[in-house]
Amino acid sequence: MSENNQLRDVFDAIADPTRRRLIRLLAEAEEKPLHELTAQFQMGRTAVSKHLAILKEAGLVTSRKVGRETRFRLNASPLREVQDWVAFYRKFWSTNMMRLNQLLEEDEE
Repeated sequence: MSENNQLRDVFDAIADPTRRRLIRLLAEAEEKPLHELTAQFQMGRTAVSKHLAILKEAGLVTSRKVGRETRFRLNASPLREVQDWVAFYRKFWSTNMMRLNQLLEEDEE
């Protein structure tokens, strides 16, 4: 667990396409109420709420009550862990592709 006291692994949270779509929707807006998020899916409010709960456990989403409405906001900072992981493999593949290219060029000579 990281310093955000995350209860769920970020990679586990983003593994589901519905949760990735929720992240995208929240990234496009400062804040969205649950009913607006639910309207974007062909599933009920309870199912969307469960996905949001998983994102909250991973520290990716925060919520606040405004009257009877719950509004959600993206906290993208835990995604840095994913970005760092991908960056490592981007460098890995870039280096290996350069090596392969060098070998192919040497074979042509």
